[in-house]
Amino acid sequence: MALADNAGCAKPSEDFPFPEIIELNVGGQVYITRHPTLVSVPGSLLWEMFTQKNVRSLARDSKGRFFVDRDGFLFRYILDYMRDQQLVLPDHFPERSRLQREAEYFMLPELVKMLAPKLSKQNSLGDDPCQSDPEELSPSADAARSLAPASSTLPSATAGGPGATVITGTGAAGPDARRAGFITIGYRGSYTLGRDSQTDAKFRRVARIMVCGKTALAKEVFGDTLNDSRDPDRPPERYSSRYYLKFNFLEQAFDKLADAGFHMVACNSTGTCAFAHDQTDDRIWTSYTEYVFYRE
Repeated sequence: MALADNAGCAKPSEDFPFPEIIELNVGGQVYITRHPTLVSVPGSLLWEMFTQKNVRSLARDSKGRFFVDRDGFLFRYILDYMRDQQLVLPDHFPERSRLQREAEYFMLPELVKMLAPKLSKQNSLGDDPCQSDPEELSPSADAARSLAPASSTLPSATAGGPGATVITGTGAAGPDARRAGFITIGYRGSYTLGRDSQTDAKFRRVARIMVCGKTALAKEVFGDTLNDSRDPDRPPERYSSRYYLKFNFLEQAFDKLADAGFHMVACNSTGTCAFAHDQTDDRIWTSYTEYVFYRE
């Protein structure tokens, strides 16, 4: 909540041009903090901004707040660090690399070091920029799994008959080699319901069908129709909840799962009334539905 005219704060003077309490507009997000907090790290960008004598050189928004054109959501972690020079992030924080870039911009070298990837542990939770599951895989295990499908069958040089093959891996050489696992399909929808539920519900089309499961299974089932742009580097044996389909028909997704040998084992749905129309009494409901599929 903005403070009107910085009430209750020391008024700026020529020797001290900044008030005790300062309002910041960082990328559209408003922050209110104390002046000593902003100058707590000498040499930082905020220190340079709020120790200068010429206040008029600093950009301001329409309400007189000091304006900084950076990521307003990530700035909360920058401000937390400025308070006590400690870094505390949520579990499985997905924007570590972006926060490191913000720390570089604000000229906070110690924070940059704290956010730097730890090379001693590959695929650790803190270093994964897009974490979806806590599983840690060794490089040798990743290599073995990635090579297995390519070497699933080889012609036999010693087998007793022409055309005989030797099974050398666990790749998809046939129906019996298919991997077991779960795939969850989810979507958000909305529908309009008339007064007293006497009229038919009007459903809107599905905007996006989301996919959650093991990367190898999802790509096997949906192939080129799977959009993995939000998690492009996920290893085959890791899980992700950030995939979605390039089409909007649930039945098409169900057909692909059925063709791959999956069957539905559970489903659930929730619905909430978003708002009611003032003139027609129609109620707009939003829903989220999930379907869980399994293949043995």
